[in-house]
Amino acid sequence: MSIATQPPVIPLWPDGAPGSEDWTQREQEGVLPAPYGVRAVWNVSRPTLTAHLTDPAVATGAAAIVCPGGSFHFLAIEHEGTEVAEWLVARGIAAFVLKYRVLPTPETAEGVAKQTDEAFADPERLHGRVRQLYPLLAADGLQAIGLVRQRASEWGVRSDRVGILGFSAGGTVAVAAALRYDVSSRPAFAAPIYPAPGGPVNVPSDAPPLFLALAGDDAMAVGASLPLYSAWHAAGRSAELHVFSQGGHGFGLRKQGQPSDRWGGLFDDWLRALGVIERPS
Repeated sequence: MSIATQPPVIPLWPDGAPGSEDWTQREQEGVLPAPYGVRAVWNVSRPTLTAHLTDPAVATGAAAIVCPGGSFHFLAIEHEGTEVAEWLVARGIAAFVLKYRVLPTPETAEGVAKQTDEAFADPERLHGRVRQLYPLLAADGLQAIGLVRQRASEWGVRSDRVGILGFSAGGTVAVAAALRYDVSSRPAFAAPIYPAPGGPVNVPSDAPPLFLALAGDDAMAVGASLPLYSAWHAAGRSAELHVFSQGGHGFGLRKQGQPSDRWGGLFDDWLRALGVIERPS
């Protein structure tokens, strides 16, 4: 891809991200060592959106904010970001990959992996750090939705068809956006895929439709997802839940020969049933 055809990158907070104005860490990108083995971005302090726009000939008017996961320490920017964006664009859905704020880490890929491993060895401390980060994650997700809705005509999308899709920690961002929106930032849909645990769940009376997909052999996602579905159902809001027998955590769109491989087609069917990706008349 030439420089001329690189997707545009839009600052999310041109005047500085509220709540992290004093952060001094430098954003880095690289491939994390095993067992992660993904291209990642870390030390994000200046959130951005990377716009992957659709060909007008196939555009449906829908758009999705794409939130990669990464254990709140990094962003799996290709596996759960660019690859997902390209998949959406092929379906006529504009995609905006969100670099949201993550926990500060060392600068090296090895240091990031080591700190992430240590965090999972002390879940109580990790949950405490995530609770402090949660308002910033929510703010980034909501700002992204509001920005795309505000500039919808410029990017060839409809402001009432802008939703949010997130994976693992990015699923937590999607859930936060589905719970904390105002009239300018309400997502048309929210799709947390194998989400990580987040903040309290108080479902608004006009909460957006929710799509959940995860594997039953992913205990963390099961623990986070079943209460979400139950809360939406109890509030009388639309929700769809798919728990596949196998697939583990972090499958994204990659085919593993597992039942979880089917989630993308089901998500596509769900968006069609909602009318979100009907071609505009």
